[in-house]
Amino acid sequence: MVTLRLLAVHAHPDDESSKGAATYSYYSSIGAEVLVVSCTGGERGSILNPALAGHGMAERDLAGLRRLEMRAAQEHLGVQHRWLGYEDSGMNDDGSVPPNSFAGIPVEVSTEPLVNIIREFRPQVLITYDEKGGYPHPDHIRCHEVSLAAYRAAADPEQFPDAGQPWQIDKLYYDRIFNLERIDAMYLALSVIEPDSALLEPLGAARERMKDYPNLATTHVDVGNFLEARDNALRSHASQVSPESSFFFWPNDLVREAWPYEDFQLIESKVETVMPESDLFAGVEHDS
Repeated sequence: MVTLRLLAVHAHPDDESSKGAATYSYYSSIGAEVLVVSCTGGERGSILNPALAGHGMAERDLAGLRRLEMRAAQEHLGVQHRWLGYEDSGMNDDGSVPPNSFAGIPVEVSTEPLVNIIREFRPQVLITYDEKGGYPHPDHIRCHEVSLAAYRAAADPEQFPDAGQPWQIDKLYYDRIFNLERIDAMYLALSVIEPDSALLEPLGAARERMKDYPNLATTHVDVGNFLEARDNALRSHASQVSPESSFFFWPNDLVREAWPYEDFQLIESKVETVMPESDLFAGVEHDS
């Protein structure tokens, strides 16, 4: 029996909940195995939720708090999780990174533990970020570099021979969750449904900010029934996400009406598929 397996590699705990969480929950619900890898522990993140000001762990043990948050998010999504084991690099204004943090360690060093995970888990699909990291945090950019290096090395018996038996991943995707097509659809739907809505202003601002974004998504996964799981996972990362955030949280009825998808870009495929896709596993041989 062939089990579908999806591997998603993210920079920090909470990234998995803001970028693809509903997709992971959906695939888990239909019997696929989903593994999320967090490259760092998020130790140098800022407290972004005013409600946690003065919280004991937030003030004195952010690393420990973020592990607890990640465990709660994992349970909401029904996925497996691994820590790659590196320290958060932070985001310094001068572009420098602390010694021994993820972005400061050579790519070839960080690639081996991810190759080990790939060869053990044996996924058909890998999701990660593009070369810009989704946004220019040094850990996001390094996550891209390490993910691509591991994607290629995992299939090569000459590379990291002590990291398990070689495994060829069938399909490589980049996350394209935040895209203009989605924002446009929600803005236009809300304009008709509720023309006086206060949400039109932030949606309009997002449209303006993203007006020059290219439409790169090739694959639209229908996740309308899994938006609440995504929201619960996001709220689990309470140190990073305010429950009132208009960046992350939109009315789910609006999302289901306008754009009930999470979007990805197929970068490389070893199997035949037809565009546009509605399934990350399209073309992958498996038991129906």
